[in-house]
Amino acid sequence: MHDFTVTVDQQPDLAVITMAGEMDLVTVPAVEKAALLVPPGAKTLHLEMSGVSFMDSSGLNLLLRLRRRMHTEAGRLVLSGLQEQPAGVLRLTETYELLTKAESIGAILPAQRQTPSRV
Repeated sequence: MHDFTVTVDQQPDLAVITMAGEMDLVTVPAVEKAALLVPPGAKTLHLEMSGVSFMDSSGLNLLLRLRRRMHTEAGRLVLSGLQEQPAGVLRLTETYELLTKAESIGAILPAQRQTPSRV
């Protein structure tokens, strides 16, 4: 059984999805559901992944689809907190440089945050 959590924090031009656990075929649908809560027109979709210890190809596929969605909507996808294994998957598949990285959530998130909603 997977212990995976996803929270969504929405601001006017920013949505932050925070994940913890293993991002794989079983848990990716929870992230997809969270991403559906992000309204079209959000300028930035930030995926805070410091709690993600493992990611397989289904997680990579989701990241690429979210990047395409944000690009189509004139927004950007930002990843932060990549642990060694998920970062290794991105490097192995030569997608690491394709995805935008940020040092921390504080670098993007405004000082005043709303309460995150759990998905």
